[in-house]
Amino acid sequence: MKRFALTAAAAAMAAAAGGFAGNASADTELVIVSWGGAYSASQQNAYHDPYMKNNPEVSIVNDDSSSEAVAKLRAMNEAGNVTWDLVDVVAADAIRLCDEGLAKPIDHDAVLAPAPDGTPASEDFGDLIVSECFIPQIVYSTTWGYRHDMLDKEPTSVCDVFDLQNFPGKRSMEKNPINNMEWALICDGVDPANVYDVLGTREGVERALAKLDTIKDSVVWWTKGAQPPQLLADGEVVMASAYNGRLFAAIEEQKQPIKMLWDWQVFDLDGWIVPTGGDNEAEVMEYLKFATDTQRLADQAKYISYGPARKSSAPLVGDHAELGIPMGPHMPTDPENSKTTLLYNYEFWADNRDDIDERFQAWLLE
Repeated sequence: MKRFALTAAAAAMAAAAGGFAGNASADTELVIVSWGGAYSASQQNAYHDPYMKNNPEVSIVNDDSSSEAVAKLRAMNEAGNVTWDLVDVVAADAIRLCDEGLAKPIDHDAVLAPAPDGTPASEDFGDLIVSECFIPQIVYSTTWGYRHDMLDKEPTSVCDVFDLQNFPGKRSMEKNPINNMEWALICDGVDPANVYDVLGTREGVERALAKLDTIKDSVVWWTKGAQPPQLLADGEVVMASAYNGRLFAAIEEQKQPIKMLWDWQVFDLDGWIVPTGGDNEAEVMEYLKFATDTQRLADQAKYISYGPARKSSAPLVGDHAELGIPMGPHMPTDPENSKTTLLYNYEFWADNRDDIDERFQAWLLE
């Protein structure tokens, strides 16, 4: 069933709220949920605008609620009113949503385009397809940025985040346990290879929280990806965990006095799920075929420093579309940037997120 496009008033409200909208008179409206900021802008440039140009009957509206996707999709499903057509989520959330029946299984080779040489999509994406409901887009990392002009000396280790004496000032961290718990354990002496074994125990969770306690009073918590680069730019914090592409935008595009700290960056995957119960399934599948082909994933890397998920896209990554600088050295996978990396454990967090989240939220109130 096709939904009517936005009225002029609704379109104006969406634009005022910071969303991207296409032609308000189009026949089909696709509500695509993502992360906002520089990331949604990269999708707008690489996917949405070209798709709407090729399909003028389609209007795409961005909603930046991906950080709340699991809770909101649970609520929509329970109410029997799923208003989202396509949702951008991290891999662990895709696994959870698939297990709960809130995301549709996808026949990747039937729905998605093959590589230019004919390699089926499932082989081109390879083991990045971590769930039958998940369509990978990018490899990214959560790492740290810092204001080099506000510190007497520059940090070289992620554990400098926990050193308030030598690196005084406010820090900003995401308001959830993911990554924070891993970094806390590493900086409390746990071998990175054993982090998830330790975190899988009650004692390990408490050990991580005890380490975070040492800086808790100096932390400004963020909930949306656009916030930490802004906190750094405004000088409200001297260090902030952030998605590497957001830091790239602040440093290279906005020329902020920020530098990257790549030590123990956490690699993760991001991609699409199709919500169960949504409308416009045929149009969504057409969009997915276009937006996840080899060229489109390489095109996104012209606007933000995230590695494309297709093997066939990597050789096509070139210079930034506007700055003209090579994007390769800014990718989290570049050898100079990836000397120490932690691979995010999707299955661990899919299985343990709710329990650890409950304990983390309780700790925040202590």
